Amino acid sequence: MNARPLIGVLALQGDVREHLAALRSVGAEALPVRRRSELDAVDGLVIPGGESTTIAKLAHSFELFEPLHKRIAAGMPTYGSCAGMILLADRILGGTADQDTFGGIDMTVRRNAFGRQVESFEEPVSVQGVPGGPVTAVFIRAPWVEEVGPGAEVLARVEAGPATGRIVGIRQQHLLATSFHPELTGDARVHGYFLQMVREAEQPATSRDEHLI
Repeated sequence: MNARPLIGVLALQGDVREHLAALRSVGAEALPVRRRSELDAVDGLVIPGGESTTIAKLAHSFELFEPLHKRIAAGMPTYGSCAGMILLADRILGGTADQDTFGGIDMTVRRNAFGRQVESFEEPVSVQGVPGGPVTAVFIRAPWVEEVGPGAEVLARVEAGPATGRIVGIRQQHLLATSFHPELTGDARVHGYFLQMVREAEQPATSRDEHLI
């Protein structure tokens, strides 16, 4: 197993530099991904915040959409924050008629559920599997999860205010998504959690099953 997995950040729009810094701070090698050769080289991928329809259109323009869709479907660990959550959703509410997603998580996501950019806010949120207490969650024109299918696991919910109980963190096997932007806080624990997902995905089946012997 590679002690320093190579994790890409889809570098078409959004908080690319901040995600790269957070990944490096937890011990990963990190690479901006704009080309097919770069996508082929990485062990996992972060899809950052931004504008989901624009990211999807740019992925088509850079001839990355189908290769990325296939790698996600084949099991590449992928983490989507904010717009990235939308792009990992199987179903979208409030999207455009022709909106594409990479899909993979059995959930319905509502775009811009928390309101306009001027209504952005921060809130402490406990994330299952992330030790050390609540993380500071930054919500910027953020989605939330309206509906979760049986294959997905809820990791985080809003804990206070008018949106109490809304789902803002979710995992399905090799896929992770949050409504919020952990890359903006200086707290890289969510990136550490994702790095562990990448490391676990690299382990050969015999290593993963040793505890069963």
